[in-house]
Amino acid sequence: MPSSSQLIAFLVASLLFIQVPGPSLLFTIGRALTVGRRGALLSVLGNALGLVVQVLCVAVGLGAVVAASATAYTVLKLVGAAYVVWLGVSAIRHRGDARLALTRPAAVERSNAHAVRTGLIVGTTNPKTIVFFAAFLPQFVNPDGPAGLQLALLGVVFGAMAVCSDSLWALGAARAREWFARKPRRLDALGATGGGMMIALGVTLVATDA
Repeated sequence: MPSSSQLIAFLVASLLFIQVPGPSLLFTIGRALTVGRRGALLSVLGNALGLVVQVLCVAVGLGAVVAASATAYTVLKLVGAAYVVWLGVSAIRHRGDARLALTRPAAVERSNAHAVRTGLIVGTTNPKTIVFFAAFLPQFVNPDGPAGLQLALLGVVFGAMAVCSDSLWALGAARAREWFARKPRRLDALGATGGGMMIALGVTLVATDA
């Protein structure tokens, strides 16, 4: 297992990395603005599960394949970006759903599994994260212990930290959304804004070099 000094260094480095605005954070804020607190928190959970999937891939060596293959990296990036753009377009098209959800809580309840699945897809298809894991996690592995198990453990810890941080951002963005909800029609513009954020995020993912 990682030594105490390695674990402390890992926690500090992870905390700094998580706080840098990136795809996961922007996705979380966009979801909070479009679907509200519950949906955003469930999306955060799904996104963390996606990170765990990536960590397991790194643990069995797939991270190195993605890092070394330009084709694999590009395909994964395009799939993830296209999905985020689709979410943004859907949010704009259905921007009136937030007003309906205020009076139809059952509709929100049925969307829980969908919210988790949405976050899972976004988290799993973010190629920058898997390349980051492949380059970052091995630095904190104790060579005297099983590498795969240590990589998985570090990745799970990273995912737990990401959940805590992104949840705070989601709660803050959702609070702003609830303020707009005092005049329900404001939510139409807010939903369109969140959708626009996700479209911009998807375009940025495509335009940004590795």
